[in-house]
Amino acid sequence: MPIKIPDHLPAKNILLKENIFVMDESRAYTQDIRPLKICILNLMPTKQETETQLIRLLGNTPLQVDVSLLHPSSHAPKNTSKEHLNLFYKTIDEVKQLKFDGMIITGAPIETLPFHDVNYWNEMTSILDWTTTNVTSTLHICWGAQAGLFHHYKVKKQPLTNKLFGIYSHKVDVPNVNLLRGFDDVFLAPHSRHTTVSREDIENTEDLMVLSSSNEAGVYIASSKNGKRVYVMGHSEYDAQTLKQEYERDLKRGIACEVPFNYFPEDDAKASPLLQWRAHSNLLFSNWLNYYVYQETPYHLHD
Repeated sequence: MPIKIPDHLPAKNILLKENIFVMDESRAYTQDIRPLKICILNLMPTKQETETQLIRLLGNTPLQVDVSLLHPSSHAPKNTSKEHLNLFYKTIDEVKQLKFDGMIITGAPIETLPFHDVNYWNEMTSILDWTTTNVTSTLHICWGAQAGLFHHYKVKKQPLTNKLFGIYSHKVDVPNVNLLRGFDDVFLAPHSRHTTVSREDIENTEDLMVLSSSNEAGVYIASSKNGKRVYVMGHSEYDAQTLKQEYERDLKRGIACEVPFNYFPEDDAKASPLLQWRAHSNLLFSNWLNYYVYQETPYHLHD
């Protein structure tokens, strides 16, 4: 079913070429359907790329999805124009009186910073608190997952000796959980981060459970027991080329960087990487929208 996006959002043309069912606001208003209202707090520097990745995954849903894009007002992004932000983004102050069926909080390339040194941390904590009363279920990604675990449960992140960078094999730890319904016993997912969280710390927190993990990458998915908070440590939303772009960016900056693990064919950085995680990514987002949002949210959001 279609996903509703602003009329002139650049992601629209890209997704239409991929045969992703999107509709603009004008057409959506003619359909007598109560859409799922999903807000995305986009903390990534390449906002337009992240918009496209997430909207692509949200497009495989049972109902019309109405997406609102948010950015922190206390941080000025360097790689996104003010015009784009003004046209398509809102701040928490503009929506804090509203209720949402679901929310996605993205990663951010700041995981080596202590949380309290992040210049929008105070705003971030107020948003995380707001989700507990105004959002049915929140999906946290990478740094967004670490931030949520720290704020809500005091689970600390830990530095890694080397950057976790590549495509890793994962297993399902909790059978028959709805979020992982239809998953293979073993599946692939991308990671790109310098920090991690301890499985022991999560398992020692009464309200949390580890749903999926990797021998190499550690905890992959955790959630609260009621499903209102889902934490994904990797980047299942990434395109086939995203890790390649990060790798080439780091090399240009003179940063020592290993070739992403299990990514390029025969570890040849000149070869075109294969998209090995698409099915799992679509299923993850589809399950979250269906079982944790659509099946749980009230028809009248003010309820």
